[in-house]
Amino acid sequence: MLDSPRITRAVHFRRPRPPSTGIPMDKLKIRGGARLRGEVAVSGAKNAALPILAASLLTADEFIVDNVPQLQDVATTLKLLRQMGVAAERDGGTVRLKADDLSNTEAPYEMVKTMRASILVLGPLVARFGTARVSLPGGCAIGARPVDQHIKGLELLGARIRIEGGFVVAEAKRLKGTRIVTDMVTVTGTENLMMAAALAEGETIIENAAREPEVVDLADALNAMGARISGAGTASIAVQGVERLHGTRHRVMPDRIETGTFLTAVAAAGGEAVLRGAAPHTLDAVLDKLKEAGADLRAEGDLLSIRMDRRPRAVSLRTAPYPAFPTDMQAQFMALDCVADGVARITETIFENRFMHVLELQRLGANIAIEGNTAVVHGVDRLAGAPVMATDLRASACLVVAALAADGETLVDRIYHLDRGYEKMESKLAALGAQVERVK
Repeated sequence: MLDSPRITRAVHFRRPRPPSTGIPMDKLKIRGGARLRGEVAVSGAKNAALPILAASLLTADEFIVDNVPQLQDVATTLKLLRQMGVAAERDGGTVRLKADDLSNTEAPYEMVKTMRASILVLGPLVARFGTARVSLPGGCAIGARPVDQHIKGLELLGARIRIEGGFVVAEAKRLKGTRIVTDMVTVTGTENLMMAAALAEGETIIENAAREPEVVDLADALNAMGARISGAGTASIAVQGVERLHGTRHRVMPDRIETGTFLTAVAAAGGEAVLRGAAPHTLDAVLDKLKEAGADLRAEGDLLSIRMDRRPRAVSLRTAPYPAFPTDMQAQFMALDCVADGVARITETIFENRFMHVLELQRLGANIAIEGNTAVVHGVDRLAGAPVMATDLRASACLVVAALAADGETLVDRIYHLDRGYEKMESKLAALGAQVERVK
């Protein structure tokens, strides 16, 4: 049965104000050229936490999520859910959510314009409440990331959808299971359709599904809520719809992109480090490229150690959907190749505008030429610090990696991008002995 939202004043849990992640004018001042050494704890995965938080809309029961990173995108998601009437309480890495008394089913533009993951509330809202009005999302300016596959899949499930004034408006009495073949591999599309199908009548098959570990983590959370999902992590996911879902407690998986970023920083700057709370099995493609670059890597349980005692070797790569090399690590590896011995070719196949960090790397002395969707990187002996500006989330991380490997001081501007996806990055870098400071 569908739950009709009762239009009442939302009751929220009392909670302490979360620590600030900084203001948009914050910058990072990094003095590079020193080897890194120390230990870092890996945070929960942003790209797993966001859809799992959205899944709280699928039940009226309390839903507890552990290992939630303190990031700007998470804060935006919680603000969006509260705006709908979801009660939310945060205590450190634990978030308690209860969507038993929604005040509305709209996600307004002002709330979602900075984060495209806001589209993840569309599927749960229309599946449980039969109605949703969700603003078309924004996010990083790294190319077209359309939501047409979300819309196509929901229409196949029986939703009536129209685009109205910049909003996706969806309505359905109850979704009905069907077979969905997406035109392209889409992570958020797979997640949205999987959540919607969990409450649909009958069986839904999602073909050409994304295989990312974050999709598996969401499926695990949904199954713990009473969903019947099989095949997550493969290209074909089967969802047997159920009448209702119940509350549960779920721990978000470790952030594989944060893990890869810190490993790449050590490989570029030299040194040795141990990452605690990692998930090495989710990083095969990245670890293979780091070994190719000359890094000594060891994995034992959730501990991942790296040692780099030489100048890295240039490594060529091509981004592709999981389990191939992730687009979210492309920029960081370009920074590594900038100081490597040899020439590397980096081909980006996912996003057409994801080389905007090249001009900033060139300000540090990098030798990079662009040929269509391929960057040809000629390694140089040393980079030199300079003021640079971040253009998106992973470009921010790329510039931090480059700054750590550069001589002198680098000032990275617009790090509000960094705060969207990396928890306490300057503190973790300081734990590795980096000279880094957040400045206003």
